[in-house]
Amino acid sequence: QVRLVESGGGLVQAGGSLRLSCAASGIIFNINTMRWYRQTPGKQRELVAGITSGGTTNYADFVKGRFTISRDNPKSTVYLQMNSLKPEDTGVYYCNVVRGYNYWGQGTQVTVSS
Repeated sequence: QVRLVESGGGLVQAGGSLRLSCAASGIIFNINTMRWYRQTPGKQRELVAGITSGGTTNYADFVKGRFTISRDNPKSTVYLQMNSLKPEDTGVYYCNVVRGYNYWGQGTQVTVSS
């Protein structure tokens, strides 16, 4: 059974940083592409960043240069380092893996105050 558990969200002032973690179980972690999505108020869920099994990364334009995705395969964990946070980054951040089906974690709330 696939399980994704996010952590690390919280309240931070604009310009601050947070590091999100997503611990995965029930999958062979090191062969899967892992992704972070977010749902901000009034918008649909959108892709933030992804990292392949080989470590290739991709980012949405609105986070390039500010966010960094990484993975620790022995720990079956994917991270999202978020720097220079803006109020518009406020939302719920979700970890995702596709194994014939979209699996999601419960999400972690990020709130950036101005």
